[in-house]
Amino acid sequence: MSADCSISIESGSPHSWKGNAARFITQRLLNYLIALGAIFSLNFILPRLMPSDPLHAIYGDVALVAMTDEMQAHLIRQLSLDKSWWDQMLAYLLGLLQGDLGFSYYYRDQVSLVILGALPWTLLLVGLALIIATAIGIILGIESGYNRGSSLDRGLVASLMFLSGFPDFFIGVLLLLIFAVSLDVLPLSGATSPYAGYEGLSYILDVLAHLALPLASMVLVQLGSIFLLTRNTVVTLLGEAFVLTARAKGCPEGVIKYAHVGRNSLLPVTTATGMVIPHMITRVLFIEIVFSYPGIGSLLNTAISARDYPLIQGILLVVTLTVLTVNFLVDLLYMKLDPRVRYAY
Repeated sequence: MSADCSISIESGSPHSWKGNAARFITQRLLNYLIALGAIFSLNFILPRLMPSDPLHAIYGDVALVAMTDEMQAHLIRQLSLDKSWWDQMLAYLLGLLQGDLGFSYYYRDQVSLVILGALPWTLLLVGLALIIATAIGIILGIESGYNRGSSLDRGLVASLMFLSGFPDFFIGVLLLLIFAVSLDVLPLSGATSPYAGYEGLSYILDVLAHLALPLASMVLVQLGSIFLLTRNTVVTLLGEAFVLTARAKGCPEGVIKYAHVGRNSLLPVTTATGMVIPHMITRVLFIEIVFSYPGIGSLLNTAISARDYPLIQGILLVVTLTVLTVNFLVDLLYMKLDPRVRYAY
């Protein structure tokens, strides 16, 4: 007779856990909506608290020098700056609901359209870096922790600790010098080859070639923290009663390693992943500048250099919204991985 090595962590009636799950989601969503309201309020209030009039605070003296009186009057009416704060707030919120983040005087286009042109490249880079670093870090952490004290464990800990001591933009410069300058096997900059006219599979391969170096830079630096957290969690879990019980049942080592120890090690890793996402978004700003990658980081650098305040505010608002959304999705994933969270609400 084969041993029963399945894991069952659900408890209670279906109606009970569904109700608790709904309360959990509602509570978390309410918290994020409060944070979102605070962010919108700060984005609205801070320019109006700065010295001089709000138009100068929003657009800056440099931009207003090049504007005619008619253009300034149009902006005052558009932003409702000639009305009370409540009317201005209402106009601001209505504009946000319609996707109106203002007008970029540097790019001479709507801020929302300018950001939408760069956002997919950043999401591609950050998303792939997060998925690859998390997947590899978890697998290496499980193998290293399960074989604690072995040569594999010592080698992984030493090498990944060494890599995590460097900033990702420094790793990026090294990779750039080695693979793009010395070996000339990967592109120096950009996201695609200009005027190449690639289509279909050739276009995808061209994008991946340009993505390789910035992606590798972010993965190598991020890998160490996920690996160490997973490894330490696995080492702690190996002495737990459920592992001893699984071994007493005669479960295969592979099942114990991944189905029992591995699954339970995902809980702290999921929490840490949610906390590290804002740091990854900060890191990608520097990586994109190093590789001249046409994402939000390069766009923000251009906006700061040009003192394009509407574009700067729009980028920060979109980045904040992205962080809140991803953290909310991580909360939902954590609830899926650990159903006990549902019963806390």
